[in-house]
Amino acid sequence: MNRRVVLYIGMSLDGYIADRAGGVGWMAGDGSQPGCGGSYPDFYRGVGAVVMGGRTHRQIVEELSPGRWPYPEKVCFVLTRRPRAAEGEVTFTDEPPAQLIQRLRRRGDGDIWVCGGADLARQLAAADCIDRYCISVLPILLGEGISLFGGLGVERPLRLVSAERYNGIVDLVYERRGEAALL
Repeated sequence: MNRRVVLYIGMSLDGYIADRAGGVGWMAGDGSQPGCGGSYPDFYRGVGAVVMGGRTHRQIVEELSPGRWPYPEKVCFVLTRRPRAAEGEVTFTDEPPAQLIQRLRRRGDGDIWVCGGADLARQLAAADCIDRYCISVLPILLGEGISLFGGLGVERPLRLVSAERYNGIVDLVYERRGEAALL
C-alpha cells in the first residue's frame, strides 16, 4: 500500500507559520463563524500517522496541549537530533525525514500527516515527498516570523484541488502536477 503524505498546516497571509517568537496564538479566524471546525475534523479522520519536528512536539506538549496528547490513537513520529525512548504513541527518531516517509508509506493505513514545523516541511517538499498541500491561510499579516517555504531552493509545480473559506480562513488544497503526481 502506498499512503498519501499530506502537509496540513496553517499560515499567515504573508506566509508565516509562527510569529518571530515562535508563537501561534494568532492562529484563529476572524470570528465571523464561531465554533466552525473548518476542514480539520474531516482531515483528521483520514490520518493514520503524524510526523513532526522536535520543536513542534515541544510546543504541543508544553504550550498548546499540556497534560493531554491531542492525537490519541494515532502513531506519531518526532524527528529530533536527540532521540529518546518512546512515550505512548510517540516515537522519537533521528532518521532522515525522506527515509522515514518512504518507510511509513509502505505500512499502516490512512494519510501521513506532516504536522510541522517549517524545517521539516521544507525538507520534505525539497525531496518531493509531499503528495498534498493543505494550507489554511489565516486572516493576519505578521510581518515577520517563521516562514513556511522560505529558502526551499526548488520549484514544485502544483495543481489546485480545492479552495474553501470559513471564519475568515481560506483552505487551499494543492497536489503535485505533472510526472511527479504519478509516483
